[in-house]
Amino acid sequence: MTEVVNLNKARKARTRAEDKARADENAAKFGRTKAQRALEDQQAAKAKAALDAVRRDND
Repeated sequence: MTEVVNLNKARKARTRAEDKARADENAAKFGRTKAQRALEDQQAAKAKAALDAVRRDND
C-alpha cells in the first residue's frame, strides 16, 4: 500500500525548502558581514594610499 500524505503539509514543506534555497542563494551572492565590508574598505584605502605615495609627477 501507499503512504497517506497530508497535501497541506507537503505543500508547506515544499515552500519552506524553496525559501531556504533562495535564502542560501542570496547569502552566497550578497552575504558579507559589516566587519568584512569595513575590512575590505580599509584594505582598499591602504592600497590607494600606498600607490599615491610612490606616484611620480611629470612636470
